[in-house]
Amino acid sequence: MNRRRALLCLGLAVSWPAWTRTPGEVPIGGVLPEATLQGLNGPPRRLSEYRGRPLLINVWASWCGPCVEEMASLERLAWTEERIAFSVIGISTDDYPEQALAFLNRSNATIRHFIDHGQQLENMLGAARIPLTVLVDADGRVLDKIYGAREWDSPASLQLISRTFGARKAAAARALIRAVPC
Repeated sequence: MNRRRALLCLGLAVSWPAWTRTPGEVPIGGVLPEATLQGLNGPPRRLSEYRGRPLLINVWASWCGPCVEEMASLERLAWTEERIAFSVIGISTDDYPEQALAFLNRSNATIRHFIDHGQQLENMLGAARIPLTVLVDADGRVLDKIYGAREWDSPASLQLISRTFGARKAAAARALIRAVPC
C-alpha cells in the first residue's frame, strides 16, 4: 500500500478545508455527471441508471481497516425492511481489482460494487480520504458527504439517511404543491 492511499484511509476527525477538494469534485448541491461504472461483482452500469430513486454510494478499499469494518453494516442496511426506498452501491479505489474482488468474495457481498479506474469516481465524489459515503437524491444531486466509518444500520445512521433523503422529497412535494393552481 502506498503512502497516499494509507493517508486517505486514516479518515481522522480532521477538518479538511475547501482547497483540499479533489480535481473535478462535485460539491454538495451539485449534480453528478454521467460515468460508466466498471463492475466488480456484476456487470458495468452507467451512473444514470440509478436515477429515479435516492442512492447511497460508499467509497472504500480492501486495505482500509475502517472501510472493511463498516462493510457488514452497509449490507444489513441494504436489506433492512424499515428503510425508505434507495439503492446502495460501493466504489472500490483499490489499485488491483482482484484484491477488491477477493475481499467481496470473502465477505459474501450482495450489494453492487464497482472499481474506480484512473481515480475518475474518487475525484468526482471527493474521496480525498476514505471511507466516504455520498448521499445522492433521485435526480443525481449530492445531498451529503460523510467521511469516516459508521454503523450504517444503527438508529442514528438510519435517522440521518431518512432525514437527508426525506427532506429533499418533502421540499420537492412542497414545490409541486405551490406550482399547481387551486
